[in-house]
Amino acid sequence: MSAPDSRAPATDAPGKRIEPEQELLSRRTRVIRVEIAPWTIFSLVLVIAGLWIFTRLLPVVLVLVGALMIVGTLGPAVEWLEQRGVRRVVGIAIVFAVLFVSTVLIFALTIPELVNQVRSLIGMEPALRERLAVWFARSPLTANLADTMRNVQYDALIKSSAASVLTFFTLVVESVAYGVGAIFLALYMMLDRDRLRGALFAVVPRTHHIRLSRILVNLNTIVGGYIRGQMITCAMMAVFMLVLLTACGIPNALVIAVFGGLADVLPYIGIFITMGPAVAAALPFGAVITLVVFLLMLAYEEFESRVLVPIVYGRALRMPSSVVLFSLIAGATLFGIIGALLALPVAATILMLIDKLRVELPGETEQAGDAEIRKKDEHSEREYTRRSEGMPAEEASAIAVEMAGVRKKAEDEPAA
Repeated sequence: MSAPDSRAPATDAPGKRIEPEQELLSRRTRVIRVEIAPWTIFSLVLVIAGLWIFTRLLPVVLVLVGALMIVGTLGPAVEWLEQRGVRRVVGIAIVFAVLFVSTVLIFALTIPELVNQVRSLIGMEPALRERLAVWFARSPLTANLADTMRNVQYDALIKSSAASVLTFFTLVVESVAYGVGAIFLALYMMLDRDRLRGALFAVVPRTHHIRLSRILVNLNTIVGGYIRGQMITCAMMAVFMLVLLTACGIPNALVIAVFGGLADVLPYIGIFITMGPAVAAALPFGAVITLVVFLLMLAYEEFESRVLVPIVYGRALRMPSSVVLFSLIAGATLFGIIGALLALPVAATILMLIDKLRVELPGETEQAGDAEIRKKDEHSEREYTRRSEGMPAEEASAIAVEMAGVRKKAEDEPAA
């Protein structure tokens, strides 16, 4: 009687055969169980709840950000007065009084003239529209635009934009209210600077105080430098446009100049918004005037981006152009105009945090100067621990900020 063939397929029941491939697959099959830790679920819930709270409290967050930007802008002026023997409370009162008086004078000198020029511009609108229509009709490519301009129906535009005007007016009122709230919040933050800073340092381990103080000093430089730079560049753009348009004999120069100065807040994009009204206002006065306005505006924009901006901003916002452009697009997409205005300081702050916290990015290798910076940080931490031993958080925070300021000044001097 012959032995059974070992190569014969196995069976798992009478009359039912299992193929060799299926048998091998069944032996290799493993059950994989995916378990999510309770801490992971809790963290995910916290993140979702935090995002929901952030979206609900977005106006409050914007008021806080605005207050911090005001503090960063006016803080150096208050410190300058303190260094000359003026008490901090008196210095804050002087700075806010000067700001208030300057704002009132600017509005008193410009608003009445702006209103008059806007009325004049509205009265001249039919004649200007006819001139533009005639200019467009000269070319076959723009002949359709000429017919469109001649047939504009203002009644339909007013009816269709009534809801938009109401929404815009509501937004303006809310923005003014939030702005006033940010100013008062900034005032209280400047008055209670020591206590607020002491409370912040009290919740942070003392071994990280030096690093925290360096972050605060650099954040103050970024925010203050950005706001002061924006004010200077916008004011210079408005003055340049006012002089240029007045010299060319273009009416309503003040209105166009003020609009151009406000539009110059947006880098890269602002020049197109600024040049449009100026060139359009010059079109009825001939090709020569239009070309002069266009070329001089283009030349000034080149001067501003190449010479003026590096001088005014200094090292506060030294970022690659790709980062600047991406930040503007992301900020405008998420939060509109406010997001575009805050995009650059936020991006600069993120880059600063990555640098000061020594976050190792993927693929990044340690540079030669990183070891030296680490030694300086360790030396500063030991020195700070020795000087602040036994002190309360409020006094210790003042020492940490002082040490961070001295070190930043020493680092900026060779770069300057």
